Amino acid sequence: MARMVKCAKFGKELPGLESPPFKGELGQRIYENISQQGWELWAPQMTLIINHYGLSMADAEARSMLKRQMEEFFFGEGAQMPEGWSPAAAQKGGFQQPMK
Repeated sequence: MARMVKCAKFGKELPGLESPPFKGELGQRIYENISQQGWELWAPQMTLIINHYGLSMADAEARSMLKRQMEEFFFGEGAQMPEGWSPAAAQKGGFQQPMK
Protein backbone atom coordinates (compact mmCIF):
# COMPACT_ATOMS: atom_id res chain seq x y z
CA MET A 1 0.00 0.00 0.00
CA ALA A 2 1.31 3.44 -0.93
CA ARG A 3 2.40 5.87 1.77
CA MET A 4 -0.12 8.73 1.84
CA VAL A 5 0.71 12.40 2.42
CA LYS A 6 -1.34 15.56 2.71
CA CYS A 7 0.08 17.11 -0.48
CA ALA A 8 0.93 20.81 -0.13
CA LYS A 9 0.61 21.20 -3.90
CA PHE A 10 -2.87 19.67 -4.27
CA GLY A 11 -4.25 20.20 -0.77
CA LYS A 12 -5.43 16.62 -0.37
CA GLU A 13 -4.28 13.13 0.63
CA LEU A 14 -2.39 11.43 -2.21
CA PRO A 15 0.24 8.69 -2.55
CA GLY A 16 3.65 9.99 -1.47
CA LEU A 17 7.14 9.51 -2.82
CA GLU A 18 8.90 6.22 -2.05
CA SER A 19 11.95 8.06 -0.69
CA PRO A 20 13.24 11.63 -0.40
CA PRO A 21 14.08 12.94 -3.90
CA PHE A 22 17.50 14.15 -2.72
CA LYS A 23 19.48 14.60 0.51
CA GLY A 24 19.02 17.52 2.85
CA GLU A 25 16.29 19.44 4.60
CA LEU A 26 14.37 20.41 1.45
CA GLY A 27 14.45 16.83 0.13
CA GLN A 28 13.02 15.58 3.43
CA ARG A 29 10.36 18.32 3.47
CA ILE A 30 9.30 17.38 -0.06
CA TYR A 31 9.18 13.70 0.93
CA GLU A 32 6.93 14.48 3.89
CA ASN A 33 4.61 17.02 2.21
CA ILE A 34 4.48 16.44 -1.56
CA SER A 35 2.74 13.61 -3.38
CA GLN A 36 4.22 11.62 -6.25
CA GLN A 37 1.80 13.44 -8.56
CA GLY A 38 2.94 16.80 -7.17
CA TRP A 39 6.61 15.87 -7.59
CA GLU A 40 6.03 14.95 -11.24
CA LEU A 41 4.98 18.56 -11.91
CA TRP A 42 8.48 19.75 -11.02
CA ALA A 43 10.41 18.28 -14.00
CA PRO A 44 8.76 20.46 -16.70
CA GLN A 45 8.93 23.51 -14.40
CA MET A 46 12.62 22.87 -13.74
CA THR A 47 13.32 22.56 -17.47
CA LEU A 48 11.51 25.83 -18.12
CA ILE A 49 13.58 27.62 -15.43
CA ILE A 50 16.89 26.16 -16.63
CA ASN A 51 16.18 27.11 -20.23
CA HIS A 52 14.73 30.54 -19.47
CA TYR A 53 17.70 31.62 -17.35
CA GLY A 54 20.32 29.61 -19.27
CA LEU A 55 21.42 27.89 -16.07
CA SER A 56 24.40 25.54 -15.94
CA MET A 57 24.04 22.87 -13.28
CA ALA A 58 27.85 22.87 -12.99
CA ASP A 59 27.53 26.34 -11.41
CA ALA A 60 26.87 26.30 -7.64
CA GLU A 61 24.98 29.61 -7.83
CA ALA A 62 22.67 28.21 -10.53
CA ARG A 63 21.97 25.11 -8.41
CA SER A 64 21.20 27.32 -5.42
CA MET A 65 18.82 29.45 -7.49
CA LEU A 66 17.05 26.35 -8.80
CA LYS A 67 16.69 25.03 -5.25
CA ARG A 68 15.07 28.33 -4.18
CA GLN A 69 12.73 28.09 -7.17
CA MET A 70 11.84 24.51 -6.18
CA GLU A 71 11.01 25.55 -2.62
CA GLU A 72 8.83 28.38 -3.92
CA PHE A 73 7.13 26.03 -6.42
CA PHE A 74 6.18 23.52 -3.72
CA PHE A 75 5.74 25.66 -0.61
CA GLY A 76 5.54 29.34 -1.59
CA GLU A 77 2.44 31.49 -1.51
CA GLY A 78 0.09 30.42 -4.27
CA ALA A 79 1.92 27.11 -4.70
CA GLN A 80 -1.29 25.08 -4.60
CA MET A 81 -2.84 24.15 -7.93
CA PRO A 82 -6.00 26.05 -8.93
CA GLU A 83 -9.31 24.45 -7.98
CA GLY A 84 -10.44 22.19 -10.80
CA TRP A 85 -6.92 21.75 -12.24
CA SER A 86 -6.25 18.41 -13.87
CA PRO A 87 -3.22 17.07 -15.77
CA ALA A 88 -5.33 16.46 -18.88
CA ALA A 89 -6.65 20.02 -18.88
CA ALA A 90 -3.15 21.41 -18.37
CA GLN A 91 -1.96 19.61 -21.49
CA LYS A 92 -4.79 21.29 -23.40
CA GLY A 93 -3.70 24.69 -22.11
CA GLY A 94 -6.12 25.36 -19.28
CA PHE A 95 -7.92 24.00 -16.29
CA GLN A 96 -11.43 22.78 -15.79
CA GLN A 97 -13.87 24.86 -13.82
CA PRO A 98 -15.30 23.07 -10.78
CA MET A 99 -18.77 21.59 -11.13
CA LYS A 100 -21.50 23.64 -9.44
